[in-house]
Amino acid sequence: MVVMKTYCGAEASIAQTWVEGGLSPCFYFTLVPSVLLTLSFFFGTFHCVCYRRYGTDMEPKFVPRSRLYGAQLALSVLLLLQALGGMVYQVAQGAEEIPGYVVLYGCLSMLGWAWAIALLRLERRRVLVRDRTRGHSTVLLMFWAVAFASENLAFISWTSPYWWWGLDGEKHQAEFAFWLIRYTGSGALFFLGLKAPGLPKRPYMLLINEDERDVEQGQSLLGNQAEGQSTWADFWKKVRLLVPYMWPRGSVLLQVLVLLCLGLLAVERVINVFVPIYYKNIVNDLTNQSSWKALATTVCVYVFLKFLQGGGAGASGFVSNMRSFLWIKVQQYTNRQVQVTLFAHLHSLSLRWHLGRRTGDVLRSIDRGTSSINSLLSYIVFSIFPTIADIVIAIMYFISYFNAWFGLIVFVCMFLYLTLTIIITEWRTKYRRDMNTQDNNAKSKAVDSLLNFETVKYYNAESYEVNRFEDAILKYQVSEWKTNASLAFLNQTQNLIIGSGLLAGSLLCAYFVSEGKFQVGDYVLFGTYIIQLYTPLNWFGTYYRMIQNSFIDMESMFKLFTEEQEVTDDVNAGNLLFKLGKVEFENVFFSYVEGKEILKDVSFTVLPGKTVALVGKSGSGKSTIMRLLFRFYDVNGGCIRIDGQDLSKVKQTSLRSHIGVVPQDTVLFNDNIRDNIRYGRISASDREVEEAAIAADIHEKIQSFPEGYDTPVGERGLKLSGGEKQRVAIARTILKDPQIILLDEATSALDTQTERNIQASLAKVCANRTTVVVAHRLSTIIGADQILVLSDGQIAERGRHEELLAKGGLYADMWLKQQQAQDSDSASDTEAKDRKSEKLQPPSATGGHPHGH
Repeated sequence: MVVMKTYCGAEASIAQTWVEGGLSPCFYFTLVPSVLLTLSFFFGTFHCVCYRRYGTDMEPKFVPRSRLYGAQLALSVLLLLQALGGMVYQVAQGAEEIPGYVVLYGCLSMLGWAWAIALLRLERRRVLVRDRTRGHSTVLLMFWAVAFASENLAFISWTSPYWWWGLDGEKHQAEFAFWLIRYTGSGALFFLGLKAPGLPKRPYMLLINEDERDVEQGQSLLGNQAEGQSTWADFWKKVRLLVPYMWPRGSVLLQVLVLLCLGLLAVERVINVFVPIYYKNIVNDLTNQSSWKALATTVCVYVFLKFLQGGGAGASGFVSNMRSFLWIKVQQYTNRQVQVTLFAHLHSLSLRWHLGRRTGDVLRSIDRGTSSINSLLSYIVFSIFPTIADIVIAIMYFISYFNAWFGLIVFVCMFLYLTLTIIITEWRTKYRRDMNTQDNNAKSKAVDSLLNFETVKYYNAESYEVNRFEDAILKYQVSEWKTNASLAFLNQTQNLIIGSGLLAGSLLCAYFVSEGKFQVGDYVLFGTYIIQLYTPLNWFGTYYRMIQNSFIDMESMFKLFTEEQEVTDDVNAGNLLFKLGKVEFENVFFSYVEGKEILKDVSFTVLPGKTVALVGKSGSGKSTIMRLLFRFYDVNGGCIRIDGQDLSKVKQTSLRSHIGVVPQDTVLFNDNIRDNIRYGRISASDREVEEAAIAADIHEKIQSFPEGYDTPVGERGLKLSGGEKQRVAIARTILKDPQIILLDEATSALDTQTERNIQASLAKVCANRTTVVVAHRLSTIIGADQILVLSDGQIAERGRHEELLAKGGLYADMWLKQQQAQDSDSASDTEAKDRKSEKLQPPSATGGHPHGH
């Protein structure tokens, strides 16, 4: 039966502070929990009362989501449980007597850490509104600081036999393990507390005031949070996006390759353990002058293992090369799937998004994002996880083969190395993110300038564009310098930690060899193993940075993935059942921006096979009607029907298969003329393409080109004239053979003769088809079955050409102005021809004489 006979144990007194070269355990374990409980209970209670009485609950949107806050809670709970575990361990050892200070320490420590946990949770839920500070309260920071400092006091008792530093016996080893938990846990809590990850980074009153201003001005809350957040934010959300691409579904062969690669990865871990062991055996066999047969066998096994492992840093072995070879197909599958999925997603986005995009920015985001996925998967699966596994295996091996001191050295070095790497890398994240922003900006300026090459030449703006591009590069290089400088600082910090750990372990191992406790081979084993471990660890910082950089590079791509489709098919949407081609607009309302309506209660009907023309001033809503009919946007109110079917209830692909469009500004692909015409129907044969070109009255023109139908049209079709591009667009539409035709000012930018020729081609296309025409020149729609005059988003007049002229309204006024402008242009052309004719006549024709005669 376990009893508590005395407070300090046999032959000890609490009055003795210093015993045999160290603090008295009874004094130490009485003082520490008493101070901690006083801090947490007295000051914590006062702190809690203030928060309860004068504080207010924080709005959830102002409380940052942080996994580091979860780590704070987990560490606090762990420290509470270790206090309980210490008492349980004493009982489990079957000791007849438990000193009273052990029970006191366990109980007071549990109470202190429980109160600290309560304060930590309270500060996350409530806040003192008038408090201008940010971060944790002084009470919590002081509690963690005292807890960490008290554990450092144990080093004073380094030589005392009453403490665990000698690791003599199972009891001291267990006490050392409990101290290690307390030391790392309290230290981590203190340093995390300085950062206060679970609390807002700015005073709460300031956040509330900014929130109110943002709401009044219609801006987003808290501004751009992405600038200050960690790259590991939404980590699992990003991983969930990647997981479908990591496991090749539908391909058994690729799945087998993935499993083989993981198996080879495990084999590498085993090889890494046995290489130093066989190297040690060689040294010991040479030292002990073992037989040649045994020595040769050991050497052969060692060389074979090195062949499998590789020749050192940067030199891959047989297993690693085989794994890399097998992973190629899996990596290609992932890369292909991501790019194809993203490309399809971009095509599914609305016209509104595409009109507002910056092409250079999007292309850079796609390029960097897709390339970073390969790096991310490779580093995580084949670098980070194996390195962590090697560290764990090394700690276990050193503790079991040597002693706990070697395991502690490795653990402390690894802990400091990984912690400082993560902290410094997180700190320098903002520089990398800013560098990407400046890089996107520079490339966007370059792409925009080159796409608008003609405009630059028109205004002699070459030097201006070059200077803008140079300014963007200079800004990029400033961010690049900050990124590289912070990288150099991180590398120096890592080298210092690695060198310190190697020095401590080597000195300790050399000491044991000199004392005769270890063999020479054991020193070689330690040196070989630790250097072998530090080599991937030295790269761990690089791996972590590359993973973080990959996440940064992927952020823009993930934003593209999260762009929602504005126009989507209804869940029960079916195909459009085309019958006659009757188009109906019923009380349609639409606006691009809330509060500014473009269409207001528009209603009209286009009968099957008839032509309706839309005319009006710029901005009256003509092109918007065309876009709504093609369903680039959904209406805000009312309904659009084709043959009685609501367009919002049918599939977009089905709807658009029945509609052909000849746009105002025809943009061609940078391909040959044949393939540009064939785009109307991809499956069309060459003969069908030529028949469509004949119908569009462009066949003979194409034949006059040196390369005929193989003639490249250039970027956006710039090698063709405006009339030629329009005819190619008409040929496309003829090849598509749609039942409904939309003509969006298809001839507005052409000369009169070209316009007449194209009008003839359009008349052939539109024959017996339902047609909607947006016209600028009223002379082109005289024969329309119905003309709708739009003004301020409403139909002001409707009727045939003659009827509208007879009304003398808006249409008649527009017709009169265009006729006057046309007559003026004709008179100017006639006068110019007369002047030219006079200049061409000889002097004798006018009866005059040359000057000077």
